[in-house]
Amino acid sequence: MLALLAVSLIWAFSFGLIGNTLAGVDPWFLAFARLGLSSLLFMPFMRVSGLKKKNMLELASIGALQYGMMYGMLFLGFKYLQSHEVALFTILTPIYVTLINDLFRKKFHLVFLASALLAVLGTAVIKYREISSSEVMIGFGIIQISNLCFAAGQIWYRNAMKRLSHKQNREIFALLYIGAALVAGLFYLLMGDANGVKAINLEQVKVIMYLGILASGVGFFLWNVGARQVNAGTLAVFNNIKIPLAIAVSILVFGEEASIPRLFIGLALILAALLMDEKKVGVQTKTED
Repeated sequence: MLALLAVSLIWAFSFGLIGNTLAGVDPWFLAFARLGLSSLLFMPFMRVSGLKKKNMLELASIGALQYGMMYGMLFLGFKYLQSHEVALFTILTPIYVTLINDLFRKKFHLVFLASALLAVLGTAVIKYREISSSEVMIGFGIIQISNLCFAAGQIWYRNAMKRLSHKQNREIFALLYIGAALVAGLFYLLMGDANGVKAINLEQVKVIMYLGILASGVGFFLWNVGARQVNAGTLAVFNNIKIPLAIAVSILVFGEEASIPRLFIGLALILAALLMDEKKVGVQTKTED
């Protein structure tokens, strides 16, 4: 649990850095560079002995979905949204985590849909003036694709590693990053803008290195390690802890604007949704595990 909290604090600064310092940098290149650095960081620890080809392909596929597709959609969302809006619109990730976990368990719980609606209401309270904007709606949709990729990857990794319990997380994590970097690189080749790369300055290079090595490399590793140590309800809740932290950083550090009263009311509704979700999954875990 401490690993999940530490990563949440690291990620709180990522949204503001991407939306402000890295504004104008091609999103697909940013995803590729960030994940490429993460791959290099974990390559020395990779040990594939004892893994079948299908295991390695599965791990690479998990990374391609959880990180490659997630990052591409996340960074694309910054073209339509401010960084605190991007952070806010990730609120549905914990609901997706619990619903996808239900799919793996082949069970369905209506309370998860109720908590999802409550979380959406919280978002509407915070951004009710802008919610009719076409750009905000496009950005919201893009971020939901990103959320689904990240949520599905977490549950997929938890289940895959149950079958590979003889392997340490650090021994296989480079495979996830390699799969992710390949997907991000492919999308950059197909959709990227070279002009958004040529104009990168030294300060932006430093931020990309920080994001690739610490926020992505170390951060995602600790996150998936922590995900294996907690139940689905706790994992769902931690998926949203970064949101109020990221919004606070974006407003206080990067000078973005948001209505503080509506922010607190909306976050209270989101917290209620998370508590409802956690309570249900906690009961489910005690009775099934």
